[in-house]
Amino acid sequence: MNEPTCIGLDLAWGQRNRTGGAVLVGGRLVAWTGVLTDDAAILDFIAAHLPADGPAIVAIDAPLRVPNLTGRRACDHELSLAWARYEAGAYPANRTLLARNGEIRGEVLAAALAERWGFVQQAPIPQRGAGRHLCEVFPHPAHVALFGLERTLKYKRKPGRTPAQIVAEYRRYQTLLGALATATPPLLDAEPLLAIDVAARRGRALREVEEALDALTCAYVGWYAWWHGPAQQLVYGTVAEGHILVPDPISNL
Repeated sequence: MNEPTCIGLDLAWGQRNRTGGAVLVGGRLVAWTGVLTDDAAILDFIAAHLPADGPAIVAIDAPLRVPNLTGRRACDHELSLAWARYEAGAYPANRTLLARNGEIRGEVLAAALAERWGFVQQAPIPQRGAGRHLCEVFPHPAHVALFGLERTLKYKRKPGRTPAQIVAEYRRYQTLLGALATATPPLLDAEPLLAIDVAARRGRALREVEEALDALTCAYVGWYAWWHGPAQQLVYGTVAEGHILVPDPISNL
């Protein structure tokens, strides 16, 4: 079986903020970063790890199509209804909120992936196909689905969360990702990222770990979707109007 290269991106909505990237080849973590910045750096990262041929999935945590000027996309609404009880609702995406100089970053990146390497935006992902596919994903419901959580992980810095609580949730996040080594499909060779001592990191250095962990989640969702096929994927919205792909929550529970 020709196993895919799965690239996950935790894409910042603006080019000044950091973007995380992670690359799985046959489920093995071969590269990760939390310091990508502008679109050129992201495309260089993809180019460095994309094979000359063979299947590939790019899974991005950011809106890839945003037709609505205001409000929220249908996929954001549908996902929020389905995952509200897990505190895993989607952020509202619209062109007024996200556009920079009239452009949505995810749309620009999707167009570049299509033009340079022939990626096709598709959801669900075909089972073990030979093509190059691009999809929008969202780590929070993916965590609930893959790890069987009652609510989302609380590792992001927000009012009311103490540094000790945040560190504990990061460590939990790392442990849960590590447990995917025995899942179907397995996540392998992730120890260098998952063994980072988050308690020793502060500020930007800690956010770099966060970006890399979320990018790894995105890459694994792509690997999972490719492995299992449409029967174990949930798709909210449509590719034409904006979609979000989530692993089927019954598969690993």
